[in-house]
Amino acid sequence: MIEKNGIKDKAQSNLPVLLLAFFASTVLMFAQEGVSAEAIVSNTAKPWTRWWWMGNAVDTAGIRQNLQALSDGGLGGVEITPIYGVQGEEVNYLDYLSPKWIEMLDYTITTAHSLGMQVDMTLGTGWPYGGPQVTPAIAATKLVVEEVRLLKGERIQQEIIVENEKNKKNAVLLCVLAFGEDGEYTDLTDKLKGNFLSWKARGTNYTLYKVFTGKTGQQVKRAAPGGQGYTLDHYSKKALKEYLVPFESAFAKLEKKPRAIFNDSFEVYGTDFTPNFFEIFEAKRGYDLKPHLHKLMAPENAQLYNRIRSDYRETLSDLLLTEFDRPWTEWAHNEGTLSKLQAHGSPGNLIDLYASADIPECETFGSMPFDIPGLRREKDDIREGDADAVMLKFSSSAAHISGKPLTSSETFTWLRDHFKTALSQCKPEAEDLLLNGVNHIFLHGSTYSPQRAAWPGWKFYASVNFNPNNTIWEDAPELFSYITRCQSLLQAGKPDNDLLVYWPIYDIWDDYLDGNLFFQFKIHSLDEWLHDTPFYDTANKLMRKGYGTDFISDAFIAKSEVVDGKIVLPGGSYKGLVVPDSDKMPLRTLEHLIRLKKKGATIIFKGLPESVPGFYDYEAQNKTMRALLDENRGVTDIKPESATALVANGIVPETLVDTGLKYIRRDVNGSKVYYLVNHTKETVNGFIPLEVQAEEILIMDPLTNLMGKAVIENTGARTRVKVNISSGRSLFLKTGSTSDTPPWKYTSQAGDMIPIHGHWELSFTKGGPRIPRDTVLTSLHSWTDLGLDTEYFSGTARYKTTFDKPETEAEDFLLDLGDVRESAKVWLNDNYLGTAWSVPFTLKTGQLEKTNTLVVEVTNLPANRIRAKEIRGEEWKIFHEINMVDKDYKKFDATKWNPMPSGLIGPVRLIPLKSEN
Repeated sequence: MIEKNGIKDKAQSNLPVLLLAFFASTVLMFAQEGVSAEAIVSNTAKPWTRWWWMGNAVDTAGIRQNLQALSDGGLGGVEITPIYGVQGEEVNYLDYLSPKWIEMLDYTITTAHSLGMQVDMTLGTGWPYGGPQVTPAIAATKLVVEEVRLLKGERIQQEIIVENEKNKKNAVLLCVLAFGEDGEYTDLTDKLKGNFLSWKARGTNYTLYKVFTGKTGQQVKRAAPGGQGYTLDHYSKKALKEYLVPFESAFAKLEKKPRAIFNDSFEVYGTDFTPNFFEIFEAKRGYDLKPHLHKLMAPENAQLYNRIRSDYRETLSDLLLTEFDRPWTEWAHNEGTLSKLQAHGSPGNLIDLYASADIPECETFGSMPFDIPGLRREKDDIREGDADAVMLKFSSSAAHISGKPLTSSETFTWLRDHFKTALSQCKPEAEDLLLNGVNHIFLHGSTYSPQRAAWPGWKFYASVNFNPNNTIWEDAPELFSYITRCQSLLQAGKPDNDLLVYWPIYDIWDDYLDGNLFFQFKIHSLDEWLHDTPFYDTANKLMRKGYGTDFISDAFIAKSEVVDGKIVLPGGSYKGLVVPDSDKMPLRTLEHLIRLKKKGATIIFKGLPESVPGFYDYEAQNKTMRALLDENRGVTDIKPESATALVANGIVPETLVDTGLKYIRRDVNGSKVYYLVNHTKETVNGFIPLEVQAEEILIMDPLTNLMGKAVIENTGARTRVKVNISSGRSLFLKTGSTSDTPPWKYTSQAGDMIPIHGHWELSFTKGGPRIPRDTVLTSLHSWTDLGLDTEYFSGTARYKTTFDKPETEAEDFLLDLGDVRESAKVWLNDNYLGTAWSVPFTLKTGQLEKTNTLVVEVTNLPANRIRAKEIRGEEWKIFHEINMVDKDYKKFDATKWNPMPSGLIGPVRLIPLKSEN
């Protein structure tokens, strides 16, 4: 527990008992998979962090010191990712998977366990998977096709080789195919003598296609010492098996196993093939691709050609799922650990790929806009974000429909430039993740930094960096405590979304897509595949109406059944399913949807498919599809207004969203748990409706950990509950017995705000580059205005003033600190009130004395100190490879910055409160 001025913060010790049920159910589920309870029951209520090992220059003293600091700060675990090293530290580098490195990994896991933490790790260094054990034979592969034109009567008599220099290395000839202008097709492969071909074009002009298994040549990105090498073929179980051999040897030497192995976002570029692709394609798609290769490679955007391209893309998706992701998870289970996967960026069905892992993981990148007054978003400091709610739901939907209890997220990547992110700016970004089904946040991240490293220590090139060298670490435990309280409830029970929305991926695969066979579903390029689709429009409209939604794939539709009118999946049941307007749908999917509806499921069609996808026997299948639709016209009636149709079927949304509140709902043994967040400009004060019957409702404030019994009104099947949620704040509501919990204390403003005037004693307590002199302020303003020492200073300063109790009658007062740069611990009359670290910067005072002493300890960002360091010409960017870049991936240069306002800027005011109970 964290102690402040003799007062212990119970934020992380007073977690709800509900979490025990979550852990128990998780253990039971994975025990059936042969995974040990020790690997599962981890401190997942707390946030974890990705832990960058620079150059693997780690030792036992540094590992213990770093882990102790992370644990003391409130983190529950680390995810080890070795990367490039630090200049001047080469003598301390450890080769990846060397005996000494394994010794350090073993020590890390053992030490983490002793601190109540756990460890995840990636199987490789940097990203993506690859390394020295990856020979060219099992390296990432691409299809290489070159054309040769032969006129009628002309003979080819030459060795068949790759002519394009960039594709030559390690290319292997597979076949030579001849396509005549008269439609004639001939496979010339059996006419080869070695790689030499002698053949004459008879009867017509021909185009010969020389087909090779090529190699992308991609190397591991940001590799650590001992981890350099080719990236792996992700479509080959054989390649994966060879790749994992060194890890089997390493794991056998560990006293304890990591909790989970991790695979980062799919950044294996240009890999659209594997050596036995043609054989697998024929087995899965029902026809030989080779006679149609000229259509596949043609530059025309033709419907027939796109059908073949769709089949090709689907085959890549199948290969990634069945040859890599599922076997990878199976290997993890055999090793007594879990799998954690970022599927985005993959050339495949994201829902199925995410669901193949024990823990699906999404990510956010950049800063999103929020309407919260006082939440700063300076244009020059931010990187525009892409945390799209629909995109985030692909990972959580996969977890929900497959029955995986955790959805994690790579979080706070590039919110702002280095050294410029405040805790207050992290909070709403984290909340949006939690609202969209994420329930285990991973920081991105923390860098291992030894005590010998001068300030600011070792740094990863992509902000935000959470460690004790960053001034925000002073109050970071408050952010972590908030996340912990939220996650403890959002990991309890099970998700409680009512609706499924079908993702028609075949409409994307069937597009021309500039002729690219390898199409990645990237999180950073949603305009290419998500935005402007009927699916995206439908999902957004339903969510805005207040429906809790999960997305479903064709494969999971095939697994669904109907029980008592609900659609039942491995992960739970749903009241209905909405099918967006789509052009292509597999016949088996349509048949199953009709079957479900006939059995009593609520299926809303916003449109009907025009065709089956793919090339094999598509005309006969289309005929069957038309007949099926004709026979079931009453079953497949189109309902353009899906929300209206859902209400007509008794599936009603949570209209609390009409207030502007965002929500997510879970079910804990029949009780409903609502997480409500106010990202609007205004306070939401009054009764809001919940679509549930409840005799009692408990309110919990995850920021303060206060709880109380809510005032409610029952109106039939709906319950109205009284809330008061100011902009930037959140609440949890839980239905069911509130036991002996005292009533929630509702308050409202009882009069005008009362400014606190007077002198402020200002003293600087810790930080650098040096401690400025004490001074007295007659008014509040940024301490950077006081001189060079304060302009360059980053750290903590103490403000002290006295004020008389206002004459205004009030039951309590709210202390409003105004503008705080960036977080503040507050004492009133030597009593610790708490830490104001998020917008709005307010704390309740309790009863005031006749004369009151107010002390505020404010910590600013490290930006001003790093600016001073660079102005003085002190070099700290001493890292190999990418070194340091700014938010736009340009050369980092803090000398161009202006000083960032710092300290208590105010105005500081008292807000009189009265009780509404």
